[in-house]
Amino acid sequence: MQNDVQANLGGTTMDRRRLLTYAALAAGSSIFSRAAFAQSGQKRPYAPMALGLLIKPFPNPEAKIKLVHDLGFPTCFLSLDGYLGKYTPELAKQFNDLFDKYRVVPTTAEVVYPQPLKWNFLEGPATIGVVPRAYRQARMDALKQTSDFAKRIGVGRIQTHCGFIPEDPKDALYPEAVTAIRQLTEHCAGNGQHFLMETGQETPTTMLRMIKDVNNPALGVGLDTANLILYGKANPVDALKVLGPHVQAMHAKDGKWPTDPAKLGEEVVIGKGEVDFPQVLKELKALNYQGAISIERETSGPQQVADVKAEKVYLENILSKLSA
Repeated sequence: MQNDVQANLGGTTMDRRRLLTYAALAAGSSIFSRAAFAQSGQKRPYAPMALGLLIKPFPNPEAKIKLVHDLGFPTCFLSLDGYLGKYTPELAKQFNDLFDKYRVVPTTAEVVYPQPLKWNFLEGPATIGVVPRAYRQARMDALKQTSDFAKRIGVGRIQTHCGFIPEDPKDALYPEAVTAIRQLTEHCAGNGQHFLMETGQETPTTMLRMIKDVNNPALGVGLDTANLILYGKANPVDALKVLGPHVQAMHAKDGKWPTDPAKLGEEVVIGKGEVDFPQVLKELKALNYQGAISIERETSGPQQVADVKAEKVYLENILSKLSA
């Protein structure tokens, strides 16, 4: 069946499906926005709420994709900043061959580069995302290139931090951000993809306002459970009450509230922080969430592998209870 699906993605069946999708997008219809469109750019199907791992495959993609397989994850979330300027058909073929070899499904691709990026409260507003004028065009170009590359490897979601979106809609930067995010969303939609704003720098209400002002069903949310806490913006359970229907991807990550007004809160191993994962996953299941649950652990080396193994068991226990 999987071979049949992949064959259809390259032929007339998918062409007709995309035509229907784009017609729905043009009409602003919600009929296709979650069901038909959600997997339209996804070459390799995967089960809703499948566990995955965020990886940075540069410069050795085989080692990283093999690690996903060896740890028992069926999916991965790609952080592709290291490949900016290096997207080629040959690289796409290498990735596709590796995904097939190790039976790993890439669900989402993300870039936040080019630099500078200051992940704090003092310099972050002027350096992160597409909100700052000085870096907006370069970031948009990088995201469009990533969308085009992701289409070659069958990834249906493109994600980034859009930045500290102003809470005041009358702030001059706000309508500029609306225009930039609308253009990015339209580009991704043209590739059969969702464009996702990753939670963190803005309140859920501000992100919802952006979704409504862009007014394109191809725009969605990448829920980072820890970022909402690390930036002091919201409890992720409460954030789902605002953004839940728009969530298309998820970073499973834990953290603690910031106690220094200059610094973000501390990221910690899942289960050791403030995120109520049983309730978050319960809410996502109730929302009929179709994306993956991608673990992100911001460490490296043997400790990262050990932490991820423990986090995988922790999340599997929760998911098994939800399925019982």
